[in-house]
Amino acid sequence: MLQNILSNRRSVYAFIFLACVALMITAYFFQYVMGLEPCPLCMAQRLIMISIGLIALVGLLHGSFGWANKIYSVLLFLFAVGGMSVAGRQVWLQSLPADQVPACGPDFEFMVNNFPILKTVEVLWRGSGSCAEVSWEFLGLSIAGWTFIWFTFFAMLAIYQLIKRFTPAKTV
Repeated sequence: MLQNILSNRRSVYAFIFLACVALMITAYFFQYVMGLEPCPLCMAQRLIMISIGLIALVGLLHGSFGWANKIYSVLLFLFAVGGMSVAGRQVWLQSLPADQVPACGPDFEFMVNNFPILKTVEVLWRGSGSCAEVSWEFLGLSIAGWTFIWFTFFAMLAIYQLIKRFTPAKTV
């Protein structure tokens, strides 16, 4: 299956897009069905995941050969690394002893509506006590841990897109 996905650029972009859609559906399931409220770092990871999905969708629809593929791949890589950074930060916060966890701060919507953008980014990056809570685990990893793995995988696929020389499809 992986070989089929990696066989051409469009299938790689399709896979990334569909994975992002599935991950966002999962995030909303956790929020609205299971009642797990997202913290500010979770919201930042969602925004990055949506951005990666949109870039992949544009790459899929455009066909993305030559310079366009390079642009989409670099953007995918940069957003994936940014996502790795945010998810990694949250995993680190979750690993802190309880006495070293930062105090809880304002929620994401309040910050976006009331803080300047740079202040919002600063507060998001610091995280809060709510970001250190682990309310769900699978195979010993929190949601942030799994998200980190997905962002890493997307970064690897972006690099693959940059270095792989695909042969054009044969016409009959």
